[in-house]
Amino acid sequence: MSQVMSVEEREAFLAGVRIGVLSVADDGGDRGPVTMPLWYTYRPGGELYFITGAHSRKAESIREAGRVSLCVHNDDPPYRYVTVEGPVTAVDEPAGETERAELAHRYLGQELGDRYLRSTSDEGLALFRVRPEHWCSADFGKRSE
Repeated sequence: MSQVMSVEEREAFLAGVRIGVLSVADDGGDRGPVTMPLWYTYRPGGELYFITGAHSRKAESIREAGRVSLCVHNDDPPYRYVTVEGPVTAVDEPAGETERAELAHRYLGQELGDRYLRSTSDEGLALFRVRPEHWCSADFGKRSE
């Protein structure tokens, strides 16, 4: 039996609340890709988005490359993961309050999300939208014994 997730399985997995690990090429010469964890949102069939500092190394690398990869996984057996790679389709500066609140509430819940929003500034943030083009997935629970 194949360990590859179906389209529906992989989209549902990506839509779950998980920390994503974003990677983007860095044309800085002798450096590897910029790779870091982040909050993201994805709805099946749509684009994913995330927010980061508009003038960070990560944001500048994303603008230069125009593409990113995102990997999400679960830490508990049976192990599963989904990776997506695709083009940046839009950059919103500053990041919208609606999307910022959605991310805070998605990862922290209503009360802690509200506290987080009150204690942080939206200044200097950019929202990046990405269209998943290439997918890779595995669900090791599908292994035949």
